[in-house]
Amino acid sequence: MSSTDLLPGAGPAPRSQGLAVPPMPHGRGNLRFFRNELRLLFFRRRNQLLLLVVALFPLLIGIGLKVSAPQGGGGGRGPGASAGAFFNQLAGNGVFLTFIALTLLLILVLPVAVAIVAGDSVAGEAGYGTLRYLLAVPAGRTRVLIVKYLAIVAFACAATFIVSVVALLAGVALFPVGPVTLLSGTTVSLTAGLVRVLLVTLYLCAAMAAVGAIGLAISTFTEHAIGAIAAIMMLVVASEVVDQIPQFAPAGPYLPTHWWDMFDSLLRTPVDTPTLEHGLLSFGVYAVLFLLIAWARFTSADVTS
Repeated sequence: MSSTDLLPGAGPAPRSQGLAVPPMPHGRGNLRFFRNELRLLFFRRRNQLLLLVVALFPLLIGIGLKVSAPQGGGGGRGPGASAGAFFNQLAGNGVFLTFIALTLLLILVLPVAVAIVAGDSVAGEAGYGTLRYLLAVPAGRTRVLIVKYLAIVAFACAATFIVSVVALLAGVALFPVGPVTLLSGTTVSLTAGLVRVLLVTLYLCAAMAAVGAIGLAISTFTEHAIGAIAAIMMLVVASEVVDQIPQFAPAGPYLPTHWWDMFDSLLRTPVDTPTLEHGLLSFGVYAVLFLLIAWARFTSADVTS
């Protein structure tokens, strides 16, 4: 099934009959186009399986930590350090299972889910031979690219929120819940703690949106979705590895993954606003840069598939 199955008038008919295709309305047509893309994305069996796997991980993590009492540890920066700090708090408050799950899944699972969807966005259409039919609808290549990216962002946000919600529910079911003691030692109400959970989730949605932009750009350079997905994951893993090597510390702030785990700045009083601003700026720069690359490639490429 491809996007052409869901777009009225898409397909080879206008080419064979020599009929002019009416232009797509800018308002309602764009919204219908976006809804069709979302329907294609979220009703594809593979993507549903991805979301199911993403949902299962927080549950398994919670059960595993409940069976074997959480052990504290860790210091400094990095995913391992953040998870260690959260482990110290989990036994007394199940809300911290959300932060543990996000930290652990941020290393590989969430980027893989976004990479699969982003890498398949354009390369998949080209591989199926449906891209040229999609472009036959006079929506314009720029508009097609925008819709593709917004659908990727929607999937990335859905996956991130699924992790947060499932982990929060599992934490409430498996561990005590009450006022939240932040990493800085300040205790806030449960409501304020849940607000921090929401802000952390939104921050990581921005991080995954940047991954989606990188994946979309890579997807425009190939007709093989597997190759695009592999390239995205190689870039993510390489960035994470380089960021852990002390000799490359000066390059750290410029890596796409460096600011991912800095969401713990939201779990301190006062909130480390400069760190969050640097992280959001990094995500924004990567998103804009790679969207421009995707636009330059997609609007100038000779589409034959």
